[in-house]
Amino acid sequence: MAPFLESKAKTGRRKASLGRIPIFPYLLDMNLSRSLSTFLLASASVGTLSLTSCAQDVYQQPKQSQALRDVEILAADSMGGRLPNTPGHAKAQQYLLQRFKSIGLRPVGAQYQHSFTFTQRNSTTPQPGVNLVGLIQGKSEKVIVVSAHYDHVGTRNGKIYNGADDDASGIGAILALATHFQKQKPQHTLVFVAFDAEEQGLQGSKAFVANLPFAKERILLNVNLDMVSISEKNELYAAGTYHHPAFKPLLEQVKVPEGFNLRFGHDRPEQGPDDWTKQSDHGSFHAAQIPFIYFGVEDHPHYHQETDEFKNIHQAFYLKAVETILQAVQVLDKQLPM
Repeated sequence: MAPFLESKAKTGRRKASLGRIPIFPYLLDMNLSRSLSTFLLASASVGTLSLTSCAQDVYQQPKQSQALRDVEILAADSMGGRLPNTPGHAKAQQYLLQRFKSIGLRPVGAQYQHSFTFTQRNSTTPQPGVNLVGLIQGKSEKVIVVSAHYDHVGTRNGKIYNGADDDASGIGAILALATHFQKQKPQHTLVFVAFDAEEQGLQGSKAFVANLPFAKERILLNVNLDMVSISEKNELYAAGTYHHPAFKPLLEQVKVPEGFNLRFGHDRPEQGPDDWTKQSDHGSFHAAQIPFIYFGVEDHPHYHQETDEFKNIHQAFYLKAVETILQAVQVLDKQLPM
């Protein structure tokens, strides 16, 4: 069992410059306040959930994974790098709509598409954006928002920036979580959001938080995923426990797969550019005083390069990351107040 370690890294973060559960069938299926903190700390003392180790043979057959298939499709050249308001971006949006429907997510409101407008950097012309929002109703009306962004930076000088890790990997993971929780109903209502225009300055999440489709008081936290599939060190970070320390003992209950490290950190103000608190869509929730946990990897040579392609993600690491994030959401769902 890999240990949980406190972050000591001093690696810069991407967005500073731009805006057991064993492996489950979804991986193989192709077709707060002070009172909250008190509750969490008390519940953490109850004991660790009984979780079994992951099945190693699954990692040896990654091509069977629907999560990997989703990443491969979203990071294909045909998507053109998923720059907002381009044909490739529209293809990605339509693919995700189909996946939301096939999983059985319920629209939040009249439809999955939640439209907004934003202005790109160095421009004064408003552009349309579309967040995709679906939910799985829990026993409680309290909400956990699970998010990732589906846009990327597009094509530059004839080179396609496919954004496999950034952030097709996060989208593949939230689809995997949605598939699982559709079959194993959660305690809390889970709202899954594919944000648009993250690369343009967190525009999709800013619009979502500014015009929430339900009362803000219902939201317990945001679990955001951005770049979770490439790590030479086999490390995934859970950032946010500096701001919300009551979540840490809950996350420490997660039993990580063999050879995998879940670390805490990259969330302290004194870290400067190494503080990821405002560097992806969870930053919009944080600004609105909504708690967050952010899962991501440290920067790597493929970040915002044309080499961020499906062939360069670490497939075994990615599947372990998806499993770990799923466990974390299960623990939070089970132990957060109803």
